[in-house]
Amino acid sequence: MNTNPFFNRPSLLRWLCLLAFLGTQPKVNGDNSDASIPNVSTSVSTSDGLLGKGEQVYRESCESCHGTSGQGVPDSYPDALVGDATIGELTKLISDTMPEGKPEECVGEDAAAVAAYIHHSFYSEAAQVRNRPPRIGLARLTGNQLRQSLSDLYSHFDGTREPSASRGIKGIYFDGDRWKNEKKKIERVDHTLQFDFGHESPGEGISPKSFYIYWEGGLKVDVTGRYEIVVRSTCSFQMNFGKLDREFIDNHVQSGDKTEFRQSLVLTAGRVYPFKIDFIQRERKTELPPARFSLSWIPPDGVEQIIPNQNLVPNSGPGVFSLQTPLPPDDRSYGFERGIAVNRQWDDSTTAAAIEFAKICSDELWPIYKDRKKKEANGNREILKAFLGEVLEVAFRGPLDDSLTQMYIDRQLERAEDDSEAIKRVLLLSLKSPRLLYPLADGERSFSQRSANRLALTLYDSLPSDKWLIQLVDEDKLSSEEQVRGAAKRMLNDDRVHAKMRECLYEWLNLKHLNEVTKDQEAFAGFDKDLFCDLRDSLNAFLDEVVWGESSDFRQFFTADWAFTTPRIAEYYGDAWKPVGESQSPLSRTSANSQLRHGLVTHPFLMSGLAYHDSTSPIHRGVFLIRYMLGRTLRPPNEAFTPLSPDLHPDLTTRERVALQTSPESCQVCHSKINGLGFALENFDAVGRYREMERSKPIDSSGAYQARDEQEIRFRNSAELAEYLASSPDAHRAFVSRVFQHFVKQPAAAYGSAKLDELTSQFVRSGYNVRDLLVEVAVVAAMTQENSPSKEE
Repeated sequence: MNTNPFFNRPSLLRWLCLLAFLGTQPKVNGDNSDASIPNVSTSVSTSDGLLGKGEQVYRESCESCHGTSGQGVPDSYPDALVGDATIGELTKLISDTMPEGKPEECVGEDAAAVAAYIHHSFYSEAAQVRNRPPRIGLARLTGNQLRQSLSDLYSHFDGTREPSASRGIKGIYFDGDRWKNEKKKIERVDHTLQFDFGHESPGEGISPKSFYIYWEGGLKVDVTGRYEIVVRSTCSFQMNFGKLDREFIDNHVQSGDKTEFRQSLVLTAGRVYPFKIDFIQRERKTELPPARFSLSWIPPDGVEQIIPNQNLVPNSGPGVFSLQTPLPPDDRSYGFERGIAVNRQWDDSTTAAAIEFAKICSDELWPIYKDRKKKEANGNREILKAFLGEVLEVAFRGPLDDSLTQMYIDRQLERAEDDSEAIKRVLLLSLKSPRLLYPLADGERSFSQRSANRLALTLYDSLPSDKWLIQLVDEDKLSSEEQVRGAAKRMLNDDRVHAKMRECLYEWLNLKHLNEVTKDQEAFAGFDKDLFCDLRDSLNAFLDEVVWGESSDFRQFFTADWAFTTPRIAEYYGDAWKPVGESQSPLSRTSANSQLRHGLVTHPFLMSGLAYHDSTSPIHRGVFLIRYMLGRTLRPPNEAFTPLSPDLHPDLTTRERVALQTSPESCQVCHSKINGLGFALENFDAVGRYREMERSKPIDSSGAYQARDEQEIRFRNSAELAEYLASSPDAHRAFVSRVFQHFVKQPAAAYGSAKLDELTSQFVRSGYNVRDLLVEVAVVAAMTQENSPSKEE
């Protein structure tokens, strides 16, 4: 407990709220008039005279509590003075509150001078980078990077598939209960797998009493997590999954009344899992069962649904490995996922992962390799040594020298009694090696090899396993910026990049916590989990279309007047959400509607998630916009905030109620930023339906925002807010920063103090092209190799 009598003073709460967004601990508040604050902006001159005067004031009045460089003083105010408030905002704050107990002593020019000094010397982002330049930090693989790396290590041997825009499942229909070419009657691509043939024929020329259907294709996975695959069949069937000869569910002999079969497993985003199904209706003396079949899934945080067309691919492709070993969560204290903690939990999980991969390597990859090479080598041991050498070259991201070959392969082969044991010994040793787990520790590799390593890590979260990429390394064709840029552009077509971009956008929109949203069923009857999952699918389709569509224009995130819908969404949200034309897919595009839709900002998935169960929340919406869309610093309030119940003020609108509760001066320093953004979305209720009235009063959706350059932006409604977000330098910079951090997992400033500004300027010049931004981020990560990574201090 703090014994300082100051902490018992009533002014503490006001001061806590006042400084919440500045990133510092409180001092005693004063009560000065705004009339004493000069008009100072971020463009204020930082001449030696002004900074000198500011430093003098700081030393005399501030240093004892905040430290020589704003680092904080343990017994007074330990938090550092850092943040993104403008010089003008700092000036007002200082004029109102400093020094403790005597704020009238630092006003006017003195307040402006000390604000400029603090901002220039240690407070601003530029000052922080200048005083403590970030460095490329050595980090282990994150859980997802390990999962992806092992999947690609497997794919290197069993083959990789080319991306395909085709959707559906290939079906071959036979008359009779087995495959006979002369009995083949139908060959087509089925939209989904949901059939109720009853006692009828599945197609022309096929007897309803005896038929065989062979389905083959791939399951495209967009999100990593645990899935439950659900098959319902009244007839006998077999299903192989992950590899066409890998058994998954066997109901070859239908017995009893069991018609539902479930299997749960972890699937990895960006992968297409091959599968095949043999479905057989056999003629029998007893009464035939009605022929029904369906293939459903329950995706992570989702509800059961027939696997949709957009997740089915009509060609099966090579086998895929998906790690089932649970991996611990990664460190997120940097604001993005990093592989930092190396502890017992991480060590145990990597050991289990190595054992799991070693088994599948022995069972599946080794037989494939041995069969391919049996005519090229003298003896099984020579083939095995070559196989293990290739495994390690891919895992270690480059060639093996003699010492590594001897340590990791030769010694293990000498001690192993059979092939299986040898493979497990080598894999357990190598997959626990820092050469795999620490991907940037590759300073001895060639420049082209390191470029490939960084490209794969940045865009795939993986290691370079594709044959074409390895060939570029062998030919030393990844040593120039243009060569690297060309490779990055080719990589963008890969499903792995699309999956990683989806994850990036979810972090940008702070969606990972929105797994389930419930609403008051009296006020919002019919808003249930099924509808919410449809809304999530709708938003996902919108995000994918903006990024991977023809223009890839960032501004469409905010200006698009179209969306994607389902029958369930259209029924709940009305005519504006009906699809355009006829579509076999449950997910269809809507017509344009400039009143109801402003890109993702007014999408019902987001609006319902940023609201209470019975009312809107301008505060949640405003905090989301300022933190995530505009990239501004805004720390959580230091005390719990309980919203006023609508029942206490039945005559007030939500805007009036929030304005009343946040009206004290102690709240306004933050809520003057938050409320003005959140109020602009008040036309959209707690489930994202458009409205013009609340409690018999017209909605007031006017709002405002003060940009980093202190320009005051005012908007009358959500349309003008969306237009501003599309053109805002703050929003552009926030998006570029988020993309860089998510893909590279390092701060942009570690690659140069001006790198974020350079990338943002390049982004603007490209016409806000998101795909071009991904390429340039990958180029920066790949080409910055002159300094070997070192641990951050």
